Amino acid sequence: MLKGILLLIFTSVALAVPEDPSQKVKYRTNFGPCPSRAAGGLVLDLVKSFEKKKSLIALKREIVDGELDKKHFLSQYTVSYDPLRKLLNFSFNCPTPLMKVQIYREDAAGPYEAILVDTAKLYDPIYETLLRSEDKLEHDLPHLAIPVGEMDEKAQLKITDLVLFTGEHFRRKISEVILAESGDLTIIMSILGRPSSVFIGHDEWNKKVTKLKRLVKYVEEKRKVPAIINLVNAEKVVVKFNDQL
Repeated sequence: MLKGILLLIFTSVALAVPEDPSQKVKYRTNFGPCPSRAAGGLVLDLVKSFEKKKSLIALKREIVDGELDKKHFLSQYTVSYDPLRKLLNFSFNCPTPLMKVQIYREDAAGPYEAILVDTAKLYDPIYETLLRSEDKLEHDLPHLAIPVGEMDEKAQLKITDLVLFTGEHFRRKISEVILAESGDLTIIMSILGRPSSVFIGHDEWNKKVTKLKRLVKYVEEKRKVPAIINLVNAEKVVVKFNDQL
């Protein structure tokens, strides 16, 4: 019984927050791949809020209710508090940008621009700007062209899965991905610095991309650039070459 009482007392102390209003709360951060400008601003706001409310539960509710994770480009986050050390711990993670997207809407004067990330979500283009300003994104992003009304969560997930499947090294050879209203997919690539059009069709995308990766490796070794690669029929690859370099 005595051990249980002591454990209860210790637990109560561990959950308490500092009562001295003059004592500042310390904090530790791990921003991961997130842009420091956005993550740092969020941390400062949250620390000030915690100093006022003295409640970790209230702090987490503030993040959820205000959708602060979305506003600051977070894909994951953890916030904890060590009352003995009077220390807040923030750990953030942010997604990897995959493509630039332009979606034309009938009810809008111009196109809606966004960044498709590896969680299949659309982010504000300023996310790319922040990453580039901190040298956390140095390569160009391919463009995604898609018909009006076709860019929904299902399409985002399908395109994201395909782009991730290609792998980071191969993905940097892609200039543009075009999804037609028919569902047919076309990929514009840069092979040895020259453009090549790849017709994928509407099905078996991953299977066809696997064949495409082997073909691209082969033609690069031979120093030849295909003008057109037709993979619409997964069992028959048709290639039209440019002149040998």
